[in-house]
Amino acid sequence: MDDPTINLSDEDEEMEQQNAPLAYEGSLSKWTNYIHGWQSRWMVLSNGTLSYYKSEHEQGVGCRGAISVFKAVIKPHEFDECRFDVCVGDSVWYLRSNALDDRNRWMEAIERAKCADSAYGSANSLKRHGSALSLTSNTLSGSGVKWCKGLREKVEELETFRDILTRQVDTMQNYFDACISVTDAGRGHGVGHPAPTPSREAFQAQGLDPIDFKGEAITFKATTSGVLSTLQHCAELMAQREDAWRRRMERELERRRQLEELLARQQEAAALAAGAGTPPPSSPASAGSKQRHIMFGGPDYQEGPHSTIGEDEFFDAVESALDRITEDQEFRDKMRKKQSVKPSEAPKSSQHSLLKEVERVTQQQFKYALAGVDDGVWTIFAEEGEMKMYKREEEVDGLAVDPLKAVHFVSGVTAHEVCHHFWSPDVRLEWETTVEQVTILETVDEQTAINLQVHKRVWPAAQRDSLFWSHIERQVVDGQEYWVVVNNSTDYASEAARESSDKYVRVLLTVCMTCQTEIVGDKSDLSKVTRDQLRCKITYCSVVNPGGWAPTSALRMVYKREYPRFLKRFTGYVIEQCKNKPIQW
Repeated sequence: MDDPTINLSDEDEEMEQQNAPLAYEGSLSKWTNYIHGWQSRWMVLSNGTLSYYKSEHEQGVGCRGAISVFKAVIKPHEFDECRFDVCVGDSVWYLRSNALDDRNRWMEAIERAKCADSAYGSANSLKRHGSALSLTSNTLSGSGVKWCKGLREKVEELETFRDILTRQVDTMQNYFDACISVTDAGRGHGVGHPAPTPSREAFQAQGLDPIDFKGEAITFKATTSGVLSTLQHCAELMAQREDAWRRRMERELERRRQLEELLARQQEAAALAAGAGTPPPSSPASAGSKQRHIMFGGPDYQEGPHSTIGEDEFFDAVESALDRITEDQEFRDKMRKKQSVKPSEAPKSSQHSLLKEVERVTQQQFKYALAGVDDGVWTIFAEEGEMKMYKREEEVDGLAVDPLKAVHFVSGVTAHEVCHHFWSPDVRLEWETTVEQVTILETVDEQTAINLQVHKRVWPAAQRDSLFWSHIERQVVDGQEYWVVVNNSTDYASEAARESSDKYVRVLLTVCMTCQTEIVGDKSDLSKVTRDQLRCKITYCSVVNPGGWAPTSALRMVYKREYPRFLKRFTGYVIEQCKNKPIQW
């Protein structure tokens, strides 16, 4: 391991250097997943944030991940003396050094970062700053400091404020007592004579100096403001803690529900096995049967000297994984065979049962796409060049199903070309990077097909699929030509759809892409129009229910990042495919 460097403030340096954040960096092994195991990563601890890079030379490119250590829990491993875990909520980083001393230095550095003074001002910083102006600047500085102090430290700050207020009250009380003494002494001049105004000499005779009321008022105001700000921060911390416990309870209830369902299935399987005269799979009476264990993530469940898996459990885990790989491959081969067969086409004279639904939903989505976003219910969440993306936050059964609407302009292509590439299953895998396989289950007509998509798995989420009909058509409204593509989930019954539903989590979706061609310059003769004159307005609307359970905040973060990427990637693909080709109107 490279020798890490520590930059600590010196006690005799300037105040700005005293407040300088701790920094620590070096190489550690980080557990990635079961495929790649432990990987060497360059770790950087700075400003209360622990970040990691693939190597030291990639620091200028950007970190691979980062967590705040202010609320982190650092746990040394029970058996592996070189390993420690950093836990923040549900996120756990498994880290390992090359030597025990290195591990201890890292743990100490993280603990120091947790306890480091923030710009908000802890008890120590308050004791360093005695003036009213320093107290005000430390108390009322910026709103970005709320994240850096724990409840216990805030209580310590309140105790410091209490000491300051006590000293201020004592000073004022001594002054008022001196005023009374001086006034009583002045009344000895006799009745009818007003008491003399206390002079500096009279106060000095009492052993006191006159008080600057203006300065004391500023100090008292700053102290009370600090008390109120700290109390407000304590209330926010309690509210955050309450929300965290509420979310934890919701997760525990969900886990309990899943375990109860699993127990019910196991009991049902045991009852069926008992009825057939064979012991249940989990019964010890079955000497030759093998009990399957669900292995959860983490390096404690991998092979190695500190593994918590027994020999039988390890064999069962490997065998189960190999069986799963074989089953997945057989399923994909089966789907490819079905895809190689030309899908059935409905006779032109017959009316398919889906056609009325296709017509109704297409008209609804087309009107929905043409509606504006100025009704006050849409919020813009991404803007880049001529692309703007809007959302409405909605939840169904605790799942985020936010409707999204995007408006984008691209040059050099027509509405028909954009919609054709979005609708055609033949080219979908060329631009849709999240799809692993596309199967056309049935061709309803020349403009409508029923598709089954298997999406790539994004760990730790379960793998998903989607079953939907896809329809493309041309619309003319008030002399304006539009091309429309609508994808909508369906309950189409087929063997492949049932097998896929049993294997994956089913995503429900409604997607509409509406495009309109604009021509710059002379458009009287379309045969003379060049691609430089073309401009296409794209309106993309989607409502996606991910199915199963997924964290709402995580889903919204993924939407915010991936939807702009998707739209830019798709339109870039269409432009590349259509350039130097005849224009398709």
